[in-house]
Amino acid sequence: MSELRVLVVNCGSTSIKYRVYLASGKALHEELRGLIERIGEKGGKVRTHEEGIKVMLKEISKKGIDIGTISVVGHRVVHGGEIAESKKIDKRLLKQIEKYVELAPLHNPVNLAGIRGAMKHLPKAVNVAVFDTAFHQTLPEYAYCYAIPYEYVKEGIRRYGFHGTSHKYVAERCAFLLGKRFERLNAITCHLGAGCSITAISKGKSIDTSMGLTPLEGLMMATRCGDIDAGILIHLLRKGMDADSLDKMLNKKSGLLGISGVGKDMRLILKCMKQKKRCRLAFDMFCYRVRRYISAYLGILEKTDAIVFTAGIGENVPLVRKRSSHLPQFGVLIDDRKNARVIGKEGMISKNNSKVKVFVIPTDEEKMIAIESLRILGVRLMG
Repeated sequence: MSELRVLVVNCGSTSIKYRVYLASGKALHEELRGLIERIGEKGGKVRTHEEGIKVMLKEISKKGIDIGTISVVGHRVVHGGEIAESKKIDKRLLKQIEKYVELAPLHNPVNLAGIRGAMKHLPKAVNVAVFDTAFHQTLPEYAYCYAIPYEYVKEGIRRYGFHGTSHKYVAERCAFLLGKRFERLNAITCHLGAGCSITAISKGKSIDTSMGLTPLEGLMMATRCGDIDAGILIHLLRKGMDADSLDKMLNKKSGLLGISGVGKDMRLILKCMKQKKRCRLAFDMFCYRVRRYISAYLGILEKTDAIVFTAGIGENVPLVRKRSSHLPQFGVLIDDRKNARVIGKEGMISKNNSKVKVFVIPTDEEKMIAIESLRILGVRLMG
């Protein structure tokens, strides 16, 4: 295989994370990475994401990389609905991504802006969309349906799941560490960061996941409430709260922030637990809900090879991992010494006699996007 240069673009609501990779032989080498922040914010230097793409390309050029040598641009797209795999971007796919803006109003519009900017300024490159939702399109109907009148399901109101790129990356890495083919892996992957989700994987396929129609469902998160009685929402609406205020409360004022009262950062909550009862409550609630989902997924998998923790909290907070996954009734045993040593790096944290292995595996969504983008060009590699 001749060398191929890949640009990965990950547009957030006010930022663009990017990386450049060189694929050579069977390996993928990172050449550089960067971040453009405060897009569209007061005091920021960049007004729009399309303008941010121009700034990004200038920065790449300044680092000595000829942008004309970029063969493929991989884009993270949050919501792809029922699209089940990464795809080469054309006019038809752009319309499909636009269709799902209403389900991901903070992310899909900026993802589209990044795509259009790349297509404009890198006209010779192939553009590929890698969807957060794609990995979860293997969920069986009984897992993705909500128990509402079926005509709403037919209209697209169903569980889609998110963080799919992260779940797939750490699951593939887990299979490698276990010496198993990915197609034979049974695992529970826990993406615990500002956004949190858990996925049950059977024979390399997602069969259940905690997030739903939107990223609001499931675990308690930094500012999102996670699972909640729908009757509460009806009650608040009847009390006079409008839809926009309800949306803001559930997505931006709840979770760790809403319960602790001090902030959304788990590190701050850990520092304040002894002095502030609400911080202790926030921590206990968070761990309990992760533990509850892990326990449920152990129940639906016929066999579980491993549990994997990833993302900011999952990779860096041993106490959360211990409280969430030490489950002797299921034969899951955490080794305290191993657990304490594995912070921000890859490692096994379970005891040698644990029936289910427990790993910490740092996620790398950008690398997974690069791998998926190359696959669209017919190049398969993992390294």
